[in-house]
Order: sequence, then C-alpha cells, then structure tokens
Amino acid sequence: MSMNRRLALIPFLLLVIVAVVAMFFSPSATAPASAYDINTADTAWMLTACALVLIMTPGLAFFYGGMVSKKNVISTMLQSYICMAVITIIWVVFGFSLAFGESIGGFIGNPTTFFLMKGVINGKPWELAPTVPLMLFAFYQLKFAIITPALITGAFAERIKFTSYLLFICLFSIFIYAPLAHATWHPNGILFKYGVLDFAGGTVVHMSAGIAALVGAMYLKKRQEIAHAPARITYVLLGAGLLWFGWFGFNAGSAYGANLLSANALGTTSTASAAAAFAWIMLDAVRGRKPSAMGACIGAVVGLVAITPGAGFVSISHSLTIGVLSSFISNMMVEWRTHKTGIDDTLDVFPCHGVGGIVGFLLTAVFADQHINTANTTGNGLFFGESKLFIVHLLTTLGVIVFVAIGSYFILKITDLLTPLRVTAEEEFQGLDISQHGEKL
Repeated sequence: MSMNRRLALIPFLLLVIVAVVAMFFSPSATAPASAYDINTADTAWMLTACALVLIMTPGLAFFYGGMVSKKNVISTMLQSYICMAVITIIWVVFGFSLAFGESIGGFIGNPTTFFLMKGVINGKPWELAPTVPLMLFAFYQLKFAIITPALITGAFAERIKFTSYLLFICLFSIFIYAPLAHATWHPNGILFKYGVLDFAGGTVVHMSAGIAALVGAMYLKKRQEIAHAPARITYVLLGAGLLWFGWFGFNAGSAYGANLLSANALGTTSTASAAAAFAWIMLDAVRGRKPSAMGACIGAVVGLVAITPGAGFVSISHSLTIGVLSSFISNMMVEWRTHKTGIDDTLDVFPCHGVGGIVGFLLTAVFADQHINTANTTGNGLFFGESKLFIVHLLTTLGVIVFVAIGSYFILKITDLLTPLRVTAEEEFQGLDISQHGEKL
C-alpha cells in the first residue's frame, strides 16, 4: 500500500468510527422549544445571517483562487471549500463544546457538554442570544469556525501538501480557534470577563488567522517561482462581492436579533468597507499607480476586517475613520512585506487580515461608545477620554499574538513531523491542481 493511501486510511477509519458512534448515540431529553421565549423575527434574521456567513467561504475561494497562478486555482479554492466539510464534522462532534461548552478555567469548554449536539436541538438558548434556538446559534457560530482556517491558506498557497493541510486545519480549529472563541465570547471566558469587546471576530477570526498565516509563510519558506500573474481578476471581483455581501451576516448577525444594534452593525460595515476600498486605490494613485480592480477588492476586504470587532460598538462616522486608517496601514504593510522582507506571504494574509484585525481591534478601544451598545460595561473608548478599554485591548492584542504564534508554530511542526507540509519542487513546478488533485482548469 502506498504512503498516501496509508495516510488516508487513518482519517477514513476515524470518520467511520464517528459515524458508527453517532448512529447509536441517543441525546438526552430536553425541554420543548415552547418552554423558551423564541422570537420568530430574530430567528428568521439569524437563519438568513447564517446562510450569509456560509457564502463567505465560497467567496473567499474565488477571492484567493483568482489571485494565484493558473496551475494552482483549483487547489487554492478547494482549500477553502474543504473547510466546510472538515470543520463541520469537528464542530458537531466536540468543537462547539470546546468553544461554548461548560467553561474550564475560562480558557476552554468541556468537550462533552454538547458532544454530538447533545441537548442542542431543543436546548435552552445561549444566554447572549436568548431569543433564537440554541441549534441556530450553534450552526451560526460554525460558519465562523469554518472560514477562519480558510483565511490562512492565502499565506502558503501554491506550496502546501493537501493531506498535510487537512491535518493542520483540524489542529488549528481545536487548539487555536476554539480556545480563543471560548475566552472571548463565552460569558465565563477569561477575555470576556476582562471586558474585551470583539463584536464579530477581530481577535477570534482575523487576528488568529493573520498571525497563523505569518508563521505558516515563514515556516514553509519561499515558493520556487514567486512572481506570477493572477489567474482571473474576475474571480477576485466575484469573491470580493460575495465576501462583502456575506459580511452583513457576519457582523449584523452578531447582534443575534432583528434589532437596532443589528442595523448599526450593518451601517458601520457598509461604511468602513466602502471607505477602505476607495482609500486603497487613492493611495495607489498617489504612488503613481493606476487604480486597479485588485486594489479596490483588497481594500474593501481590509475595511470589512477592521470594522468586525467594533461593528456593534462604534458609530457610523467613526467606522468611516476606521476604514480609511486600516486601509492605509494595511497598504503600507503590504509594501513593506513585499519590498523589505523575505517573507513569502503569497496573498498578503498577514498585512490584510492580521494587521487589519489588530488595527480594527485597537480602534474599537478608541471609538467605542456605550450609548451605542449598553452591553459594553468596560467603558468608552480613548476618544471619549477613558483609557481602561484601550489598555485591556492593547494587552489582549499582545497576548493573542504570543498565543497564536507559538501555538501555530507547534501545530505546523507536529504536522510536518507526521506528514511533510510542503510539496516537492517537482510537484510545485507542475502545479498543485495536477500534482495534488489530478485536475486542471
């Protein structure tokens, strides 16, 4: 039996075991749904938001797929799509429990709390989303868990072995994403208790993905052929459009209801992304470059990233400021990464998602206004003369960087020891579409 077949046998057997256990697993009885104050309007909106967030992952696939060389389009897109399969299985079995189960020291959830969705179907609604079914909350949060490892793929595109990538996203989801989600969004999470404000995933999604991407790019080192022409700019435009469209579910959905806060999050998201897109191409124009479709798309995504942590905590006017500032800073980071470092972050995941997330998270602590969201009990932002929130966010940023960087390195190292992360030079030259999947455009 070949090495590849032996490696594939292990996850196949694990999947069979899970399927057999699930077949005989009998969830405990729960109260009828009528026992809870479920609001139909909130539920309808959250069902919509759930679908919107899911479409972001195919959107990301097009966004990244259009940027790589033609011989790597399919492999790059599949790395996003496969997250919808693999992370869903982990989430249903024990991932949701790790993120939102009974807290263990404020760092992680008990993996048995919602094992195989035990007690979720008619379970008591999540206390921070009391008007929607617990099942809906669980699967809405799943969509965040899906897209986070997919974001990382742009950093080591065109050179990672597919089977190794599968192992990496499993370990990342379990040991990086779940603890961060628990610490930030669980009422007993350590960061939640410290007063961290992360409305829809500045730390949990974008900072974690961006920092892991930087570590991954450094670990896998440079591609054999760094210079390439993007395969399809039209794919990038389509992907950016789907991301922008889906992001309204990402941010406005994080209000967990059809309410004023959700409308505010929609408004700040629209404004920040528009401001960032225009700022990106204007900065390019100042440098003497032609305004490009690629630049407008990247700028829009940076604005969406940056407003994510503060979408439900800042005003519309301040979201415009966040969009412009984040776009300028990420644009300059792309220039610095490209011309001043030897880091081959293929699609600039760290300058856009990592730096965009950090800037947005810190600016949330500058512009947060308690009049907008009364759930903010930490205090107003630095702009309003209060410093507590900014200090909390600054320390959190440093802590998250250290945690994700060290954790990602060990996950990459373990994965590499079990199955080599990088394809051979011949496979890379041939292109991952053919060498990894036997397909081509």
